[in-house]
Amino acid sequence: MTNTIGDLALRSRRTARSSVTISAAPGAAALAEWDHLVAESVNSDVAQLSAWAVVRGRAGYRPLYVFAWSDGRLVGGAMVLRRRVRGLGWIGYLPYGPLFHATAEMSDCRERLVESLVAVAGEHAALFVQPPDDGAPITDALLANGFRRSRAGIAPAVTMRVDLHQSEETLRGNLNRRLRTWTRQWPQRGVKVRVGTVADIPTLATLAEATADYQGFTPFPSDYLETLYRELAPGGHVVLLIGEIDGVPVAAELLTVSGGVVKSRITGMDRTNPEAGKLNVASAMIWEAMLWGRDNRCHAFDFGGLRAESAQAFAAQGTVSGPDQFKAKFGGQVWTYPLAVELIRSRPLRAGYDLLHNSTQGERLLSVARRLLRGARK
Repeated sequence: MTNTIGDLALRSRRTARSSVTISAAPGAAALAEWDHLVAESVNSDVAQLSAWAVVRGRAGYRPLYVFAWSDGRLVGGAMVLRRRVRGLGWIGYLPYGPLFHATAEMSDCRERLVESLVAVAGEHAALFVQPPDDGAPITDALLANGFRRSRAGIAPAVTMRVDLHQSEETLRGNLNRRLRTWTRQWPQRGVKVRVGTVADIPTLATLAEATADYQGFTPFPSDYLETLYRELAPGGHVVLLIGEIDGVPVAAELLTVSGGVVKSRITGMDRTNPEAGKLNVASAMIWEAMLWGRDNRCHAFDFGGLRAESAQAFAAQGTVSGPDQFKAKFGGQVWTYPLAVELIRSRPLRAGYDLLHNSTQGERLLSVARRLLRGARK
């Protein structure tokens, strides 16, 4: 993105009291104000923190900040992550944004940000947006400005959350019967879950790689995980849990924290150790993550995503299969985000993209492309 679009946005959207700025480097003071807004926004996600831009920089992404100001105060904004793709140009995605200050004049702020996002989209081959909680008006406004419904899956559109406002005994009572028994047996059976440090990142990397091999996906390298931890830790936006049996690490869970939600991000487990499965250490990790979140003033635990078919099964009170079956044991509720949208300016590109979506082989290719775009560079 050149300075042209930023200057254009400033000229077209500046009034006596308000303006919208578009910049790849808005300055330390503005970023600090933005990070505070993100952290204080209920149900926000770390994917909008400036620290996340550093993390995603390891995968070749660069940030573009769209900020709305009123009387010199930041009242709303969004961080677009973008990457140049050979033969296509810039591809951008906006996960769980834009966000607004609780006291902002919503209609005016929303209108200005939507106009600016449309301008940003015009400078990209494609822009994908997953609005945050309570972001349905953003979806509607973008749809009215040339965007369309997106099937790209840039971020989980549905997940499962556990309400942490409840007492420990109530949380335990919401577990399935087998897990309720396990919560009292784990300490007696030598299972312990402790909070890790950056020194435990190699352990996380090893265990996550084992899980990736088992489930058939490419794991993040250790240096990427270390960057993630070091960038998010100063603001209290990450916690690493290590599950041990008699002092030996057999499981790890990296969780992010923002807007009162503790969210599962990266999981690892040593499946070559028969005791890990026998003692149900994976469930111990989730249980302790829930308790950690409750003790640290989080109002919800988020499993980090749910398959659409699983959400439908939950809604119909049917049987959930696959990896989401594990998540059903903890007493959570399905949580759906507003509709994701996209704008692909080029007609030939849009037609080719749609053609891929409409065939089985094309969907496989798009799935591979999504994994490549989400992944970290080794």
